[in-house]
Amino acid sequence: MEYSKNKVAEVIIEQLHLMDVKRIYGVVGDTIIGLIDALANQDDIQFIAVKHESVAALMASAEAKLTGKLGVCTATMGPGVTNLLNGLGDAYSDKAPVLAITGQAPSVKIGTDYQQYVNQQELVKPFASYSANLTSPDAIIDVMQKAAQKSLGQRAVTHLSIPKDFFDKKTTVRPRRLPTLVKSASFIKEESINRILDVMKTARKPMILAGAGARGASEAIEMLADTWGAGILTSLGGKGAFEASSPNLLQGIGEGGNPYAKSVFMEADVVLLAGVTWWPEGYVPEDARIIQIDSNFDKIEKNIPVEIGITGKTEEVIPKLMQGLESYDRNAEWMDSCQEVKDKWSAQLEEEGNSTGSPVHPARIVRAIERTIDPNAILAIDTGDVTVWMNRIMRQQKQRVLFSGYWRTMGFGLPAAMAAKLIEPNLQVVAVVGDGGLQMTLADLLTARRYGIKITVIVLNNESLQMERDKINAEGGDEVGVGLTNPNFVKIAEACGWKGLHVESESSLEASIEEALHSELPALVDICTAQIFFPETE
Repeated sequence: MEYSKNKVAEVIIEQLHLMDVKRIYGVVGDTIIGLIDALANQDDIQFIAVKHESVAALMASAEAKLTGKLGVCTATMGPGVTNLLNGLGDAYSDKAPVLAITGQAPSVKIGTDYQQYVNQQELVKPFASYSANLTSPDAIIDVMQKAAQKSLGQRAVTHLSIPKDFFDKKTTVRPRRLPTLVKSASFIKEESINRILDVMKTARKPMILAGAGARGASEAIEMLADTWGAGILTSLGGKGAFEASSPNLLQGIGEGGNPYAKSVFMEADVVLLAGVTWWPEGYVPEDARIIQIDSNFDKIEKNIPVEIGITGKTEEVIPKLMQGLESYDRNAEWMDSCQEVKDKWSAQLEEEGNSTGSPVHPARIVRAIERTIDPNAILAIDTGDVTVWMNRIMRQQKQRVLFSGYWRTMGFGLPAAMAAKLIEPNLQVVAVVGDGGLQMTLADLLTARRYGIKITVIVLNNESLQMERDKINAEGGDEVGVGLTNPNFVKIAEACGWKGLHVESESSLEASIEEALHSELPALVDICTAQIFFPETE
């Protein structure tokens, strides 16, 4: 049978479909009209039209983080592609596989003074591991295959710019599936496992630092911690991997983490990094021997002084280590020290989470979120003061957490929550945002309403950029620009077709969040939040 889809735009969509892409996020623009037309005439891939290209890229990044699959965004040339850069920076920093497809000037105008023309390959160079400008319609499959394989294989950002006139050109090439790559822990040599075990057996004060990549190995890590006599610390991304009641879990480390954990972590003599690339500067032991497990060699980086790096999935490697530690003699005194830190922090968490007063203490808000959300909910946390309070107070169950890790962009929470709900429509999705971060993406409340994305947004409204205010005050500086002029968030939410609720005091906190969570509409809870100096601000 003759292949009927022969326009470049049609072939692009079919190729993305074969790559298991379900959505493309973007803003319609002149140079991608050919792509938009092709999207309008098929049902395999949904186009999500957002209000700003930065939101499109952040949604693609969040999808890639949540699923591990290819996230795709699109924009027109000039200001369209430049607006994508913030979201691409987030994907680049957190190693999320994202492909950006952008329109470019007509092929005969590239390199001229054509309006909005910019060399896009140079523009995206800091973020994209691969960026190509399509120079022939018949090269479209080759460049898409290369981009997708780099994105998925290296967990990287890639980019294709396509001249406006090429989308409608005919091509003879046909889409093809990506090659299937089979990975197995069986390739790990016994001598490599033995070398790691030799280091682990030297430990008298072992610690495990776990991240988002440890989610599939949480039970195995808990068993290893018990056998090895190790405390477990987590990055923010690893919070949902373990129940808060897990015996060896000391909660988070770093800004917003367990402040007492620093003392024991600094004493550790062997540290196992499981599914994490973050190394909390200022909180780490100076002379510890460090072992890192991750599925990509390029993840063994970030200036972590790793002695041994082992490539593989955490859930495949940990059982091999367990077998070699069956007769290990745990250090009971070290385990007692870890338990003391755990108990001390648990008691303080309980006290902080029950803070009273109006405006509402941020710790009390986090406790209310903890009490009301589903155990399998997805939390999208924005960047700012809200991040550290969630990290400090939240006693997680098995909730998954999305956040902007190394890039730390404000405005991440709402786009990430919308993407998560599109991916997991049957799960509860909650965005926890500050008033400053929300205002950066406020127009996209309309995007949620347009596509029926029923999420809950909880706004910690303290009328300030509190994290910046805290840091200015900690350094003895003078304030300017940290106070916010906020709109009435409830009225804006209602004008956008959302349910809006306002909370003045803790007495109605849980009830209001519960009402929002069970609303038939997307719902926003605006909480008058106290301006509290964060305890660990340096």
